[in-house]
Amino acid sequence: MALFDVVRSLGRAGLFSLSVFRASKPSADFFRELVREIYKIGARSLPIIAVGGAFVGLSVTLLGYRALDTYGAANQVSAMLGLGLYRELGPVLTALLFIGRAGSSIAAELGLMRATDQITALGLMAIDPVGKAVAPRFWAAVLCVPLLTGFFCSLAISASYFESVHVIGLEPGIFWQVLKDSVDFFDDFLMAFVKSAVFGGTAALVAAYVGYHAEPTIEGTSVATTQAVVNASLLVLMFNFVMSAFLFK
Repeated sequence: MALFDVVRSLGRAGLFSLSVFRASKPSADFFRELVREIYKIGARSLPIIAVGGAFVGLSVTLLGYRALDTYGAANQVSAMLGLGLYRELGPVLTALLFIGRAGSSIAAELGLMRATDQITALGLMAIDPVGKAVAPRFWAAVLCVPLLTGFFCSLAISASYFESVHVIGLEPGIFWQVLKDSVDFFDDFLMAFVKSAVFGGTAALVAAYVGYHAEPTIEGTSVATTQAVVNASLLVLMFNFVMSAFLFK
C-alpha cells in the first residue's frame, strides 16, 4: 500500500509539472507576475546569499590552507576554492539557502491561497490557477538561482582573496593566476549555472506542488511548508550527485 501511495504521488507530481509548462504562456499578465516574483524570491534573497557566500569562502580558504600547507602547496588554495565552488558548493549551497528563504515562502503562500479558497476562486473566474500562481514562481526560480549562484561565488572568492592575501600572506598575483588556470570556463563555470537552473526549477516545483495540494487549513499550510523544505533539499542533493557524476569526469 505504501508503494502504491509513492507511485501515485510521483504520478501526480509529474502531471503537475507538465501542467506548469503547459500553463506558461507569454502574456502581459504573465510577465508582470514574473517580474514581481523575481523581486520577491530573487532580490530579497540576496542578503542571505551574500552573507552565506562570504563565510563559505572564508571557511574553505582556512581549511584548504591548513591542509595544503602541510604538503607545501599553500599557493593552490585558490584552485581548490574555485573548483569546489563552481562544481559543488556554489550551486548546492545557493539552492539550499534559496529553499530555506524562498521555497518555504512559495509553499506557504500557495498553502494559504488553498486554505482561503483563492485557488478555487480563480478557477470559478475561468482563470487557470496554475498559470496565475505557479508558473511565474517556477520561471522566476529558474532565472534567479543561477544569478544568485554567481553572486554567491563572487562573494566567496572575494572573501577568500581577502583572507589569503591580507591575513595569511599569499601573493595576490599567484592567487588569481592559480584560480584562472584551474577553472575552465565551459566545464566548470557554465556547468555551475546549468546545475543551478535545474536546482531552482526543482525547488520551485516541489514547493509549489506541496503548497498547491496542501490541506485547506492553517495546519495544512504549516505541514506543506515543512515538506517543501525537506523534500526540495533532499532532491537537490540527489540531483547534484547525479549531475556531478555525468558532468565532471
